[in-house]
Amino acid sequence: MNSSGKDDDVTIQFRNCRRFLDGKIVSNQQLLVRNGKIIDPEPVFYCEKKKPTTVVDCKNALLVPGFIDVQINGGYGFDFSSDPTKVAEAVSVVSKGLLSTGVTSFCPTLVTSPPELYKKVLPQLSRRPGSRAGAAVLGAHVEGPFINPEKKGAHPPEHMLTFAKGPGVLEEVYGSLEHVAMITLAPELPGAEQAVEFLAQRRVVVSVGHSSGSLEQGEAAVVAGASFITHLFNAMLPFHHRDPGLVGLLTSKVVPRPVYYGIISDGVHTHPAALRIAHRTHPGGLVLITDAMAALGLGEGEHNIGQLAVEVRGRRAFLPGTDTLAGSIATMDECIRRFIKAAGVSLEEGVRAATEHPARLLGLATTKGSLVAGADADFVMLGDDGDTLGNVDVMRTFIAGQCVYERPGLPALQTWTC
Repeated sequence: MNSSGKDDDVTIQFRNCRRFLDGKIVSNQQLLVRNGKIIDPEPVFYCEKKKPTTVVDCKNALLVPGFIDVQINGGYGFDFSSDPTKVAEAVSVVSKGLLSTGVTSFCPTLVTSPPELYKKVLPQLSRRPGSRAGAAVLGAHVEGPFINPEKKGAHPPEHMLTFAKGPGVLEEVYGSLEHVAMITLAPELPGAEQAVEFLAQRRVVVSVGHSSGSLEQGEAAVVAGASFITHLFNAMLPFHHRDPGLVGLLTSKVVPRPVYYGIISDGVHTHPAALRIAHRTHPGGLVLITDAMAALGLGEGEHNIGQLAVEVRGRRAFLPGTDTLAGSIATMDECIRRFIKAAGVSLEEGVRAATEHPARLLGLATTKGSLVAGADADFVMLGDDGDTLGNVDVMRTFIAGQCVYERPGLPALQTWTC
């Protein structure tokens, strides 16, 4: 027994499956789980000489890593930025709802908000493991208020700030950064380079976005420590042949390391041709995000994103009375399907963009985004035809090796005890 009273020898074998391994789909596989972690079967069978405690017959289903969403503003009627008294409920409802979409971990995202809101909300978005209660929280993604009003999107300009006081203003606004995984800022703001260095030293992922910045300003931010571009093509200068803007970071020869970039592949925010251009230019950096808001999982009507009202018409969310997009209502499994079809890529590439790439961006590659030994046993079971182009059919979602979501109407998994 360990200190928690659990038997360390309890081992679950997922047998007769296709497994996503090293970026490829491999047939006739097994997945061995102990204490919520994936383990190497060889020491168990050949050194320990032990049989698994429980065997699960996957019936040739495809097992892929749990999806990771690094930018999601809310869902199922709740918004993370609207009311501090409802944030705990919002996290509970959204994290539970995401399980049906294959998402096993996420970064709840705050849009630009009144200064007093951050210190009330961020402690409620602290990192926590996933369970039957919902997907894991990886820390908050704070999108603003240090962004450019010229590219505000669905952010209220009256609450936007600058770095005039120096990088110390970050802690003045957010309070402790311990609950923050990522911050989006505009690299052209005076003092942005110093702010990026300040955040990078504290291991906060810095993203550039909501910006009118030039390529040169974007490159300076990346040299200082930024590593992500928030929803590429959206809320930034359009590509121009004399100054490609932040889009040019995908091919920059100045930056010291490859840059990751978010894509909202919902069929609304990014034209399929633009998506193909980005992918073919820098495939290893593409990170699928939903940028979903409170209307996710609901129908048409009026909803909120942060302090602003949003009107959902069809599959699009707008600021009322305008054609300005205000987040999406897409799920991650839908984004993967649309990415596969729009970019003409394989299922493997689609899955990597929602698993391996965001895990690497957040510095979690050893525990999230893969099904290798030592990683968390967070995975999604896709249907028998899950390797067909564009078919991402979530049958079951597992966290720490335990089934936390099962699509209604499925026959029970065949299991037995050895």
